[in-house]
Amino acid sequence: MTVHFIGAGPGAADLITVRGRDLIARCPVCLYAGSLVPPALLDHCPPGARIVDTAPMSLEEIVGECRRATDAGHDVARLHSGDLSIWSALGEQLRKLEQAGIPYTVTPGVPSFAAAAAVLGQELTLPEVAQSVVLTRTSGRASAMPPAEDLRAFAATGATLAVHLSIHVLDKVVADLTPFYGADCPVAIVYRATWPDEQIVRGTLATIAAEIAKAPIERTALILVGKVLGAGNFRNSALYDAGYQRRFRGRA
Repeated sequence: MTVHFIGAGPGAADLITVRGRDLIARCPVCLYAGSLVPPALLDHCPPGARIVDTAPMSLEEIVGECRRATDAGHDVARLHSGDLSIWSALGEQLRKLEQAGIPYTVTPGVPSFAAAAAVLGQELTLPEVAQSVVLTRTSGRASAMPPAEDLRAFAATGATLAVHLSIHVLDKVVADLTPFYGADCPVAIVYRATWPDEQIVRGTLATIAAEIAKAPIERTALILVGKVLGAGNFRNSALYDAGYQRRFRGRA
């Protein structure tokens, strides 16, 4: 029997992969992060499935549920918000399952930064403006940042920054980034991208704190910072240039 870890996507119930949906539909046990996974996804569970909200549970309790299910011959759908590759606590769960000899699979999901870019209608990399996206966060109660992963160090590159889990320290984020990007650098804050109560707040490093103060956001928001957010006069890429010959274009 197998525990299937599934990235449930950023919020909208239809932003789950077909594979993820089908796994939910055939697993008699579903463990889901109730604080962030949309309840509508549970409609895919088979009739009579055991459905457990893991939001109030400890790691040991979650692994215990997996162990009981697999001992009973049941596959488990384990739903996490967004994608499992970042800030999902996937690693510690896999380590426990490996120690217990319980097989698992991992199915990726739509990450929050991609959903935020989509609702903004924004490409995060533009030619000669920024060609890198840094996914980062600030230190919090759950885990501290390694010493070398300082927000200012990432800002020095000029890359587009997607700062997660940091809306509660927006003033510090602004203070750290302004010397590198300038006070007029565009900022977009996306709250609960793709959820019905989604909000978008735009500004600059100089104005964004005041904009947020008008309608405070305390959690579940992504801070995007970078010149790409305000770039209109950028060079087209060579990808679709009529004079650019590439392997699959097939032109003489």
